[in-house]
Amino acid sequence: MKINIAVLSGDGIGPEIVSQALNVVKTICSVYNHDLNYEHALVGVAAIDACGNPYPDSTHELCMNSDAVLFGAIGSPRYDNDPQAKVRPEQGLLAMRKKLGLYANIRPVATFPQLLHRSPLRRDLVEDADFVCIRELTGGIYFGRPQGRSEDGNTAYDTCVYTKEEIERIIRLAYRYAGERKRQLTIVDKANVLSTSRLWRQVSQELEKEYPEVKTEYMFVDNAAMQIIQCPKRFDVIVTENMFGDILTDEASVITGSLGMLPSASIGIHTSVFEPIHGSYPQAAGRDIANPLATILSAALMFEYAFGLKEEAEHIRKTVNESLNAGIVTEDIAAGGRAFKTSETGEWICKQIIVNK
Repeated sequence: MKINIAVLSGDGIGPEIVSQALNVVKTICSVYNHDLNYEHALVGVAAIDACGNPYPDSTHELCMNSDAVLFGAIGSPRYDNDPQAKVRPEQGLLAMRKKLGLYANIRPVATFPQLLHRSPLRRDLVEDADFVCIRELTGGIYFGRPQGRSEDGNTAYDTCVYTKEEIERIIRLAYRYAGERKRQLTIVDKANVLSTSRLWRQVSQELEKEYPEVKTEYMFVDNAAMQIIQCPKRFDVIVTENMFGDILTDEASVITGSLGMLPSASIGIHTSVFEPIHGSYPQAAGRDIANPLATILSAALMFEYAFGLKEEAEHIRKTVNESLNAGIVTEDIAAGGRAFKTSETGEWICKQIIVNK
């Protein structure tokens, strides 16, 4: 099969972790005789420095012409500490989502037996937790208009906007995922307060009748936040709007014990983007200490979702699991043992993929 991907390393640790994930992609393609074509492009701070745009037209054109995008992270303290900055790297991420039609962010949340001790939650609460969060990605308060501040600067406002079509699209996708798993869907909103949530509830209840094989429940976002911590094993597939999903998925990440272990897929109209859920971690940039496993697992999602290559995806996941068993891990999850470098971890996984072929 021809594997045609765009590689957007981004900021901070992005180049280091994406480099290791790309090496894994190359190794898998070699083992399974796939024809890999890839091209790098600028995004984030590097793109601002080069042309003043965090998501340049040339980068967008490459993404549009690719079957999938392997992405690192965006963000820099240079802009975090400058409230007057007219252009921010995060604007590149929002532009990419909007222009590529990345309407659904898929975040699997599953525990690793080797890392149960790393979770701040009790072992009996998180052991065997395995659910998927589906976050709507192109609507809501992050994109709603109007937004801004008053002339005197003392009042600020953002507007949460959703259309029926946007909601229906993401709900149908969630039902599809639930149908392929345990046939249980939790729809999260705040319908007792927000008009947009009441539209979400209305549309969801209309669609629910089309999926009688799936058990559907509705949950307010504050209750969902509590239930994810108190009883994460009760969930199978969770779907919600943009801001709620942003918050809940970061909360759910503590279940695994490390942000460095969670991959994600952003499903789009034109192409799809695969990236770790963590940020750019600028404090670790260039030190060869960042955990590449979330990015490598994102590459596994890419093989599965973008190319339908489940065997290749499972090969990667199996090898990552072996690295955890063997203690070939970076300092964030080393737990007192030897901490391996980012590059050492990636190299070991590539060699082990060949051993397991």
